[in-house]
Amino acid sequence: MDNKLTENSILEQENKLHSAIKNGNITALDQLLHDDLLFILPSGETITKEMDLNTYRNGALKVDELLPDIEKLNIIDDMAVITLSIKLSGKFNDVPFEASYRYIRVWKKFGDGIKVIGGSGIAIR
Repeated sequence: MDNKLTENSILEQENKLHSAIKNGNITALDQLLHDDLLFILPSGETITKEMDLNTYRNGALKVDELLPDIEKLNIIDDMAVITLSIKLSGKFNDVPFEASYRYIRVWKKFGDGIKVIGGSGIAIR
């Protein structure tokens, strides 16, 4: 098996992540997010993997629509940096929302797969 990351392998992981987010699939999210993940929310709050998973476990976030648009993808050795805009709608703490966000995510290849190790999101438009 080739150990190099490819554009297709990262896009496949992104698609899995989008599906897991939309479906609230905690098992898939647990596999896709690195245990030491750090992510900055649009509010400026920094969260960990466990904090993110708890958002789905307690039902606080329910995503109805997730429409991604990949902007840029750079592969750097065993890591990849991707930027994308996403139109999201759903409910957070039972309050409906609809907004567009720009995300940057950092993926890294490990022995047990490719995982998100960091990222950030901001509201756009």
